[in-house]
Parts: sequence; C-alpha cells; structure tokens
Amino acid sequence: MAWLKSLKRITFILLGAILVAVALEIFLVPNDVIDGGIVGISIIFAHLSGLNLGVLLFVLNLPFFFIGYKQIGKTFALSTLLGVIVMSVGTNLLHSVPGLTDDPLLAAVFGGIILGIGVGLVIRNGGSLDGTEILAILFNKKLPLSVGQTVMIFNLFILGSAGFVFGWDRAMYSLMAYFIAFKMIDVVIEGFDETKSVWIISDKPEELGNCILQRLGRGVTYLNGEGAYTGDSKKVIFCVVTRLEEAKLKLIVEDVDPQAFLAIGHIHDVQGGRFKKKDIH
Repeated sequence: MAWLKSLKRITFILLGAILVAVALEIFLVPNDVIDGGIVGISIIFAHLSGLNLGVLLFVLNLPFFFIGYKQIGKTFALSTLLGVIVMSVGTNLLHSVPGLTDDPLLAAVFGGIILGIGVGLVIRNGGSLDGTEILAILFNKKLPLSVGQTVMIFNLFILGSAGFVFGWDRAMYSLMAYFIAFKMIDVVIEGFDETKSVWIISDKPEELGNCILQRLGRGVTYLNGEGAYTGDSKKVIFCVVTRLEEAKLKLIVEDVDPQAFLAIGHIHDVQGGRFKKKDIH
C-alpha cells in the first residue's frame, strides 16, 4: 500500500536524522572532530561564533531545500526538509549531553560509523542531510568536473579548514571520520548482501542454465543475441546472484563450458521479479 511505503520511508528518514544528531553531539563535536559539507561548515561556524549548532545546520541547509525542490523534485525536497529539521532539533536537544568518550580516535571511528549509517538511511529513502551534493549538481553544469569530484574538492577544503580552527591533529581525525562515514553510506545504500548481475554467452546455454537452476537455486533468463563479427545467433544467459554465490557460479560455468564468456557486474539494488532463491538439489 502506498501509505505504508510512505510511512516506512518517513520512519527511516527520522531514524537516520536522529543517528546523525547522536554522532555529532555525542562523539564528533565534543572532540572537535568535524564532518564534510554543510555539517562541517556549521560546526566550524558554531565554534567560532558561539551560535547554536542546530540552528546553523537548519539555516545553512535551507537554501538548498529550495534548490533541490527546483532541480530534483518535490518528494526529495520534502524528505530533505524533514531530515534537516529532525537533525537540527536532535543536535539542539543533545547539546547538553556529555560526550561518550574524550578519545578523538574512538570519537572519529564510532562517530563516523553512526554518521554514515544515518546519512545512508536518509539517502536510501529519498532525502539528503547536506546541501553540498545539490550545489555540486549546479556547478557540474558549468565546470568540467563530475559531481563526485566537486563534492570531494568542497570537502577537502572544509576538512583542511578544520586544521586552522581545531588543530591539524583534529583535521586528520576529521578526515578519518569522513572516510569511515563515506564507506558506511555505501554499505547502507548497497547493503551487506551485495547482488551481482551475470551475463554468460555459451554454446551450451540450456545445459548451463539448468545447472545454475539446480545447483545454485537461481532462475535464469535466455536472451537472443547475435555475434557482430561472425553473425551467428547466440543465446545469452542472464541471472542475478549474491556476492557469496559468485564463486560457485564460476565453478558451474567452468564445469559445463570452460570456453563460455562470463561477465559479472555490481548491482546496487534488486526489486521485483523472481529473485527469491529456489531449493538446491
């Protein structure tokens, strides 16, 4: 049901924003460790001006809400606004709570992990907690740089600025926290059980397809193809497997047709179809 999906999406956005607030106020900020993007700028400004971090997070992200509304869409903008409000209120409420550790290394590691999980949950459910990506999309139209390269330049500048404000050792801890958070975002968005797409061109397509079905428990799809060089008709086998099943799939192909052409690619998400695993015989 549509309302149930919306409720689930909103719940995960709220949870992600709360986790970010916890990471900031319980781990990173008390140890003068920052994140990249608008969050990092807000932490630096809060330290220099004495203004409330929660207020700065909301005010500095607000312009990007309107930009996101025009550039990406209403759903994204509203999801972003909800996440930013909850993150800002959360940091404000947790500001008086003492940090869980005064060891900057522990703060960078665990703060980065929690921050990455929170941001990943928000992004996976259609929102954002930082306007840097939106700004990078705008610059991408005028500069010969990709969105990822632009974001990296922004963040290197922000994390480098932390060295002048908090000291260079804290800047290095901040870089560590940023890297950990970056990797955790990937884990949350892509999942631990990473799926892979498999394309196989073989002279024994039916035999190979049956072996994959029986020995691996995965369904296959046959596609009609034609060799550009020879003009011969070929059947292409397509299937989706998990990361843990990749090695066994290669063994099956090697056993049935060692000369088969095998291509394996990463998939970020699988939805619908018949991906559920069948019984292995």
